[in-house]
Amino acid sequence: MQHLLRLADEQRLRIVERPGRTRGGFDPVTRTIRLSPGMSARTTRSVLAHELGHAELGHDLVPARRRRQERQADEWAACRLITPGAYAEAEALRGPHLASLAFELGVTIELVTAYQRLLRQGAIPVATA
Repeated sequence: MQHLLRLADEQRLRIVERPGRTRGGFDPVTRTIRLSPGMSARTTRSVLAHELGHAELGHDLVPARRRRQERQADEWAACRLITPGAYAEAEALRGPHLASLAFELGVTIELVTAYQRLLRQGAIPVATA
C-alpha cells in the first residue's frame, strides 16, 4: 500500500475518502482519487491501484471510452499488485477459483481476471511455482 501512496504523491494526486456510487473514482480535472470508506484493506489497495491506473494512463471522463479505460486501469493495477511468481504460487495452492486466488494475492477478483487476460494475451511472462 505504501508504494501506491508514494506513487500518488509523486503524481501530485489527492486521495480522499468519501462515499459514492462506486468503490472509487478519479477526477482528472482536480487530480483527485476518491475511495469509499469502510472497504477491506484488500479492496482499498485494489481500488487505489485501479484509480492510479486511470491517472497514470491519462484517462478522461468521456463515456464512449469508459469500457476500454476501465479494462486498461484494471490491467495496469493487476501488473502493479500481482507478480508472475506470486500468481503461479497462488494458482498452485488454490487452483483456478477466482475468489480464492484474489484472497491469496490480496487483490479483488477484477484484478485477478485482468491479470489472467494479460496472461492469455502473452502480455506478461508465465512463471512456475
